[in-house]
Formats: sequence, C-alpha cells, structure tokens
Amino acid sequence: MKIALFNDFQLGVVVEDRLYDIGPLVAEGRPFHSCPMVDLIHRYEQVRELLENHLREMPSYSLAEVRLRQPVSRPGKIVAAPVNYLAHKKEMKVENTARGLGFFLKANTSLIGPGDSIVLPASKQGRRFDHELELAVIIGKTAKNVKAKDAFDYIFGYTGLNDVTLRPDEHHEEERCLRKSFDTFTPMGPWIVTQEDIADPQQLDMRLTVNTETRQQVNGKDMICGIAELVEIFSHVMTLEPGDIIATGTPEGVSPIKNGDIVKISIDQIGSFENPVVLEREGRGA
Repeated sequence: MKIALFNDFQLGVVVEDRLYDIGPLVAEGRPFHSCPMVDLIHRYEQVRELLENHLREMPSYSLAEVRLRQPVSRPGKIVAAPVNYLAHKKEMKVENTARGLGFFLKANTSLIGPGDSIVLPASKQGRRFDHELELAVIIGKTAKNVKAKDAFDYIFGYTGLNDVTLRPDEHHEEERCLRKSFDTFTPMGPWIVTQEDIADPQQLDMRLTVNTETRQQVNGKDMICGIAELVEIFSHVMTLEPGDIIATGTPEGVSPIKNGDIVKISIDQIGSFENPVVLEREGRGA
C-alpha cells in the first residue's frame, strides 16, 4: 500500500494515478500524535483490513491536483547511517564506515516534501552543499535491542530521502548533525510503501539526478550495513518508535547543488519526487 500525506497533511492512499482520502475512514476521536501518519502507523494492523475493503468508497483525486507532503510530518527522530557504501567511503577519503561510526541524528524540522524548495542558508554562502540519495526506513513498532533476524518485524515501510549536507572545509569542521539539520535539508517522499508490498527492500535500484543528469545510481545490495543490521545497531543504543526514520546512507556520486537546480530521486517500487534548489535571501527567507 502506498500511503501519503497531502494538502493540509491529510492521509491518503495512492492507487495508480489516484489518491484516496482515507481520513474519514480511519478517524478515531482526537488523534494521539501530532503527525497523522504516526497515528496511523500505531493503528495500522487494526485498520488495514478496513482500508483494503473500503478504500474505493472514499473521495479520490488525481495525483496531479493534490500537493504531496513529506510522508511523516513530525517523526520522533531521524537516525542516519554515515558512510554505508564502500565506494562512498573511498570518495570521501575517510577511514571508518557505519559499523564503526554508528549513526548521527538530524532535526525533524529539516523535513520537506515533494516539490518543496531546498533552501541554501544565506549565512553559509560560499560553502559547498551536496545532495545525498538515500533509502529511508519507517519504523512500525517500538523496537529495543532487536536482533537483525527479527528487524523486518519492526518496519512499517520505505520511502526516498535526500540527506542534503553542508560540507566541512579547511576553516570549518562542524559536527554532522549541524551540517545536515538546516531547515529544508531533508526532502522525503513521495509516499511510504508499506513493508508487505516490497519483497526485498535490500535489492531496490535508486537514482538521483540534477537537472536530468544522473549523479548517483546504486542498488541497495551494496550497503555495508544492511537494513536489518542498522535496526539492530540503532535499537541497541536507543528505543526506536513508530514513525521514526532511518536514513540508510548514500552511495558514491555526492556532488554540489546550487541555486536553480532541480534534484530528483527515483527508487524502484517506491516512486519519484523532485525539489528545486533556491538561495535564502538574507533576513527574508527564500
């Protein structure tokens, strides 16, 4: 099932080129969570049969007439894997991989959706900003000390993510969480494809283009730490909760983005989305 947030962060299910508004179908009093998607994830097993049986009875819209939003508007946390492809390790000239480095966190306020602008901060003009293609994993159940062999029991689904990054230079060496947490630095979408609809998420083809030029292209089988191992590593440090996002790392090909660029991510069995890049105007926003 492809589950999206659209317009004013309403819940929808995408079937081919139609989006069905499922809000009235799954509403149950006052939502407990501030994000409708997180609320649905908590109750998904209870409402899944209802969705499957009555989806076509709900109001629907052409995808072209709705605004898709980031599919999780307010996760508890975004946990990301640094250096999780060998070719990227060589490209970045670093010694350690995700197995040694562990993880870093991104601010949940950095999330934006399809079509939203990536805003390069005015205070950092002259620095290099890069795109980073990633597969994102959405946690479906509370996970603590999970073994890799059981990891997929705790996953709700998958989506695409761009881990936009301010690069260090000879004069600046900020921590990853600062360089990756500016507002708009985590485009995500176009929707979540639930676990049951992707037979092997470790075998997905992924591609990122800038202005139609292919910059990054990889298959998930090339990850150093696979999805299951990442869940194990992260859950042995912190409790993963429904709606939390795991960004699985970027392959080789990271390169600069600039004002006027259009960045597009496409992932097999999930879908595509794009974001324009703009410069922030000092003191006035983009």
